[in-house]
Amino acid sequence: MLEFTAQNIADLIGGKVEGNSEEKVSTLSKIEEGRVGSLCFLSNPAYAPHIYTTLASVVIVNNDFVPENKIAATLIRVENAYHAFAKLLEVYNQIKNNKTGIEQPSFISASAKIGKNVYVGAFAYIGDNAIIGDNTKVFPQSYIGDNAVIGANCTLFSGVKIYSDCKIGNYVTLHSGVIVGGDGFGFAPNSEGNYNKVPQIGNVVIEDHVEVGASTTIDRATLGSTIIRKGVKLDNLIQVAHNVEIGENTVIAAQSGIAGSTKIGANCMIGGQVGIVGHLTIANGVKIAAQSGIGNSITKEGEIFQGSPAFSIGEYKRSYILFRKFPEINQKINELEKLIAEQSAKE
Repeated sequence: MLEFTAQNIADLIGGKVEGNSEEKVSTLSKIEEGRVGSLCFLSNPAYAPHIYTTLASVVIVNNDFVPENKIAATLIRVENAYHAFAKLLEVYNQIKNNKTGIEQPSFISASAKIGKNVYVGAFAYIGDNAIIGDNTKVFPQSYIGDNAVIGANCTLFSGVKIYSDCKIGNYVTLHSGVIVGGDGFGFAPNSEGNYNKVPQIGNVVIEDHVEVGASTTIDRATLGSTIIRKGVKLDNLIQVAHNVEIGENTVIAAQSGIAGSTKIGANCMIGGQVGIVGHLTIANGVKIAAQSGIGNSITKEGEIFQGSPAFSIGEYKRSYILFRKFPEINQKINELEKLIAEQSAKE
């Protein structure tokens, strides 16, 4: 188990030690669950009472934190405790997952090209003419098909499947169960009422600094490429269909589905369980609320849409007021109909 002193950590995050600079920590914890030898942080004032009772050895705090009582732990003061702790978590992950070498049993084709400091876990398969860049990690039971290209500094967690001819950029993270390059959903009805499969001969291209959550699937194009642009973040359990293009730095939450040939712009934010039909265009900077259904293109940049079928957020909020009043409106209509009927009977 790795140990670091408070000073080591302060040097890493640009902080100042207040207390014992040689205090050692070997694990991370929440402040309310801190124990001896652990490191935690305080940024939310609601958790401030815990700093006086925590057993954590070292606590990262903001520069402007003023204690009201005696604190047993050593403090590290920084400009932003939350950001500093996030940086430490990133370093911790790098250390934890810092594996190299080829484990056995695994299969690597003689024609594959493997870079420096690569890790290939047990029961992984790397096909003919595949290329894996420097410092990339392929965890156990992963599959990389023929002619696939994986860039440098990538992490493919256990059970990732990369089909043939797909291309992955640098600094890409694919979590367990991700499938890149499965066939697009292409079938043509025939004269007998059955469906003939349309061959899917394109590929998937994932650019740099993309992260894809567990069990998300990205289908290969019928022709050409399904493209995930630089900086995109996809949550778990998302379906991206054939020939879709997702623009730079767009984020999409879990259980969303994007049908074929839709083009999503850059810097979009799409909530969970959103459904987008095929052959649409979504402009840059668009925000789509969770569980919305998008059936038409959104051409104005920065629009916010909600509902199923979805429409602009302003219209949705005005309509929602009426939705909630429907029972009351219906009651008034029934009362008016009764009055009209009574009046007609008198006449």
